Amino acid sequence: MDNILNAVQILISVSLVLVILLQVREMGTGLFGSATAAYRVRRGLERTLFQLTIVLVVLFISVSIVSVRLT
Repeated sequence: MDNILNAVQILISVSLVLVILLQVREMGTGLFGSATAAYRVRRGLERTLFQLTIVLVVLFISVSIVSVRLT
């Protein structure tokens, strides 16, 4: 059972890293972004990636807690 949970946790973590890397976008020329940055509404693929990130984080934390409880 531990091997299965470890494999699932690795798959979720790799997926989470990939989804986060897909969300990276140009932040402007400055270190903290451009001064003209305004609030934007997430739409389309950006919104889907954001929601998928939340789901993957919840799954990762859940699997981690279950893994610790079973050992």
